[in-house]
Amino acid sequence: MVPQLRHLLTCLGIMAAKPWAFVVVAVYGLAWFVLDRETLDWHSIATMATWLMTLVIQRAEHRDTQAVQAKLDELIHAQKGAHNHLTRLDEKEPEDIEKHREKARRVD
Repeated sequence: MVPQLRHLLTCLGIMAAKPWAFVVVAVYGLAWFVLDRETLDWHSIATMATWLMTLVIQRAEHRDTQAVQAKLDELIHAQKGAHNHLTRLDEKEPEDIEKHREKARRVD
């Protein structure tokens, strides 16, 4: 996959965890309701509910991940001789992190 696309997908996931993402979906739903009431049916309502639940789940996952990362960073900083560059590993793309994990497993 193209590195720019991987980075874009990562950024979209992070943006979906922001509070303003809920506002965007709510405004979209309101505009849909106001401008196109003829097509507003149970399918439309289910679609909006799915989008909102996706954002709720993404936000919860993002919060949990950030909390775990903060705890791990603190442990790395507290450990003498630890490699502090690992505290910035979460800024890399998921594929790069997987490569790092595979490399670290081979060393053991």
